[in-house]
Amino acid sequence: MKKLLVIISALALTACSSLKTSTDFDPAISFDQYKTFAWVEKKNDDATYHLDGLMDQRVRAAVNNELTQKGMTAADPESADLLVNYITKVDKKINVDTFNTSFGYNPYYGPRWGVGWGTGMQTQTTVREYDVGTLMIDLVDNKTDKLIWRGTVADTIRDKNTPAERVAIINEAIAAVMVNYPPKMDK
Repeated sequence: MKKLLVIISALALTACSSLKTSTDFDPAISFDQYKTFAWVEKKNDDATYHLDGLMDQRVRAAVNNELTQKGMTAADPESADLLVNYITKVDKKINVDTFNTSFGYNPYYGPRWGVGWGTGMQTQTTVREYDVGTLMIDLVDNKTDKLIWRGTVADTIRDKNTPAERVAIINEAIAAVMVNYPPKMDK
């Protein structure tokens, strides 16, 4: 029974997901040539924003899992076919909603005209500010140093998640974007 409840909860969360994914790639590349991957070595040039150590581990584990499920093998950075990197950013967004309420008949009394009928409408506007997190996964050809594939996933950031929920969110986001690797070539 408990497993059933967990599965139903996961499906409900997936149905409400606001993940937006996109991919871009070099169509001149034959992606079946890539069999191994390694992570780009970190450089501390930009210390303004980075994922904390736990989120970094979660992102790397999710990407590693997706690539190994696709038949690729982890290797050292010197001999790997692909180098993997990711970039994160957070953008503030504003949502403004305006809607009309109380539409209908509204009797009114005019000082000189007597009783009359009219319609009444109230307009209500709500403004909501929220953060959208974007994760970009880059795959670079190790021999040519050219970017060959980029996957992007964006979602609204929710602050009050447990560690297990964070792992699930990262795994869902990475799986959603990596479903498009290797790209399907139109013939």
